[in-house]
Amino acid sequence: MIKRRRMRKEKDNTDRWMLSYLDFITLMMIFFLMMYAISNVDNKKVETLANSLKIGFNSGNGKNVIAVTDNTNSPDSTDESVDESYSSTESEKLTDIKRKVDELVNNSELKGGVTTSIQERGLVISFNDNLFFNSGEATIKPDFQGKLISISKILNGIDNYIHVEGHTDNVAINTTYFHSNWQLSSIRAANVVEFLISQGNVKPERLSSIGYGEYRPVKSNSTEEGKAANRRVDIVIINSKFNSSESSTSR
Repeated sequence: MIKRRRMRKEKDNTDRWMLSYLDFITLMMIFFLMMYAISNVDNKKVETLANSLKIGFNSGNGKNVIAVTDNTNSPDSTDESVDESYSSTESEKLTDIKRKVDELVNNSELKGGVTTSIQERGLVISFNDNLFFNSGEATIKPDFQGKLISISKILNGIDNYIHVEGHTDNVAINTTYFHSNWQLSSIRAANVVEFLISQGNVKPERLSSIGYGEYRPVKSNSTEEGKAANRRVDIVIINSKFNSSESSTSR
């Protein structure tokens, strides 16, 4: 009887030693996982590490010693910092282009007829219609074609998409060539686009034209000053954050 008890006791001691050994192996595995994750941090590895710690440090009663937080719906601070950096770079680029355009305008006869402003959609360069067109016409004046070429050189320094938008006042037009302000504003914008392509060497895939007629005024049409401000052509350098809406899905 005494001999059997000794044998059982020795067997029990052996089992305890094996459990200690398995705990040691588990801890070593966790340690190497931590070292691996620290040297190569990414989301999948962090998730693997968290799961390993969750298993390895289980208290034995079904509760975890180390809590694992689910960050599935939490904001990604890394993505936010990238977005902020991108926004800052884009803002600096548009500000630099605005400075170059303002310098060109202030040193030429365009002064007083061109305004620039940075908006959410991008940089808007607004030209009074009488700079490039005679009243009721859509042909670009030869005297000012050189100024558009100078603007093109600035536009070619960036890769943003560009909208050319035609606008009129609310005075109706009905001539041999144009039956409405829609037609006049659209063809003026299209002619500027074609000139930027053919003479300014701007890539056509970056450009688009649209006519708004009288329906996007910047001032009231109740005064002559307001009407003059509304008769304009806007060259809009689109903020790059809208590239996805500008790109064709077929490209």
